[in-house]
Amino acid sequence: MPARLPLIARDKAYRHGVEWLGYWRLVGVPRPGRAERLGRLVGVRVLRIPGIRRVLVVAGSADRLRDLLVLPASLVTAGAAVIVVAYWRAPRRGWSGGIGPLEHLCRHRVALPGRGRGIATVSVRLSRPTQLREVLRAALDALAPGRSLPAPAGPSLTSQGTLPAYLPSGGAVLLGELVDSTEIRAHDVLLREPGSTGTVPATPPYAVGWHTTRHGLQTPDAAPAVLVDARRINPRGRSPDCYLPNAPRVRLDFTPAARRFRPGSGPYPLDGPGVTAPVLGTLRRTGVVVCPRVPDDEPVAVAALLVQIAMTGAVLSTPTLPERVAELIAPELRALLTGPLPETGALAVEARSIRQRRAALRGHATAFALPRLASAVFPQVGPAPSVSAILTTRRPERLPAAVRMLVAQTYPELEIVLCLHGVELPEPVRATLAGSGRPYEIVQVPGSVSFGAALGAATHRARGSLVSKFDDDDSYAAEHVWDLVLARHYSGATLVGKGSEFVHLEHRGVTLRRPSGAAEADCEVVAGGTILIARGDLEAVGGWRPVPRSVDFGLLDRVRRDGGGIYRTHPLGYVYHRRDTGHTWDPGENYFLDSAVACWPGLPGEVLGEVPGEVPGEAADAPSVRPAPDQRTGPAGKSRL
Repeated sequence: MPARLPLIARDKAYRHGVEWLGYWRLVGVPRPGRAERLGRLVGVRVLRIPGIRRVLVVAGSADRLRDLLVLPASLVTAGAAVIVVAYWRAPRRGWSGGIGPLEHLCRHRVALPGRGRGIATVSVRLSRPTQLREVLRAALDALAPGRSLPAPAGPSLTSQGTLPAYLPSGGAVLLGELVDSTEIRAHDVLLREPGSTGTVPATPPYAVGWHTTRHGLQTPDAAPAVLVDARRINPRGRSPDCYLPNAPRVRLDFTPAARRFRPGSGPYPLDGPGVTAPVLGTLRRTGVVVCPRVPDDEPVAVAALLVQIAMTGAVLSTPTLPERVAELIAPELRALLTGPLPETGALAVEARSIRQRRAALRGHATAFALPRLASAVFPQVGPAPSVSAILTTRRPERLPAAVRMLVAQTYPELEIVLCLHGVELPEPVRATLAGSGRPYEIVQVPGSVSFGAALGAATHRARGSLVSKFDDDDSYAAEHVWDLVLARHYSGATLVGKGSEFVHLEHRGVTLRRPSGAAEADCEVVAGGTILIARGDLEAVGGWRPVPRSVDFGLLDRVRRDGGGIYRTHPLGYVYHRRDTGHTWDPGENYFLDSAVACWPGLPGEVLGEVPGEVPGEAADAPSVRPAPDQRTGPAGKSRL
């Protein structure tokens, strides 16, 4: 039966009913869990006390609090506010965050549940009233990690008289007249509703004046661009059961005919906020979303909805797309949405989900799409932060393969920092670096210094805003760095990485999958060979400890003790190798075999981002197999995959 997805706004436009051009709904959705039922029961309510500027906000979850940022109710002014989240869960055990920057703050109080889940309350008092949106933004920092992507240069974004759903929390919303200044450019990118009066000069104080709708941005010389705030719409919390054969499969229906819409009647309006917290909760437990018919009306709103669903990780299938809708979707994502669904195994479905969400995020997330659009006016603004990939080795025989994987990375702003730990650089590797077209740095340190000190020396020479650690004996897919940067953006964590779920046992010639903690979730530990952290954050916690081993755990401990968040994204694209040559940490192969939940001969292509049908072999689609009778299999034969 159709999903009942109530609106979260208590806004006049929604309360009295509005004639819409169309609406959408999900049909056949799974039953919500206990926490989601509580969130739906509470919803979001904004109560303003008459006569004084005090506001009470009650939200069923932090996701619903983020939804409020894109609703008109967040633009009221408040001198004091109490924000209550009915069900809050700590990002990790013992975590606590401080309230974010808030001008004119006189007093605040943060009350979190002692067991890490339950009711959370943030109250503030201001010396001068400000928009509730600014208060919510500060309160969210006390409830979840909120690091922004580093940017050496970036424009200031202001919306005048309108509230686009894609506007990131850092963007300002002005309801009155612009403050002109002849000495500074107060607003680099100014967003206005189509048909608004007045012009925006092409010179300071206003450099760019663009028209905006709820989900689209119209530049003078291009088609509308569909943008999405990825801090609100993302794959965080996606259930691993979504890739199993019996995972829920739902249908996306559109009804383009006009009708009177009422809150709680089921469908959502096309020009509403799009995917909201109740829909997010549904999609996190949904395997496939099939859309048999896509309307041609309202192309920007329809394209935005499809992009948002793709961003959540639910595998979206739209066999046909109207031309007006298709041209608004990034080509990489469009090809995936209209392509056939994988039918050869859970790993193929998971790989499709990851390729889809990656394409949606880097093609339509505001943090990446807006700088691309503004580059004509601000050429110094890059669409993605620079990353330094640090590889420290004392094994020259591993260098050729390791450097080839670094060079093959698709991330555009990548610097390679190669630290030679008491060894010389082979000439073939030097030639590979010179012909790669990427900036690179070669650092030589004596073999007598510790591994941590060698990493510190390499980091000192790195020039990227973000640094990522690579190991010389593991395998990395070409999209690995992109995965980490995207996760860093939508998670807001200080440090991100992947789990070592896929383990390749070389002399047995098999690849195992083992439990390694929940993916797309806050955590305490990630694989050391996948760490990505801003260089400023790395140096702020003291950098790498100058010790010979356990350097990765030392950094994770420092980040935790400093109050930073740690996030684990999906595990595909990284394979941890076990070889006969020995390892610093060596519990024996039986440790991995006994915990395995799946096993494949060789190395599955999907694990490293290869598309089925384009590479030889079908190992990824084979069922879990048992090695030869004289080898231990552990529970691999009981695979959930």
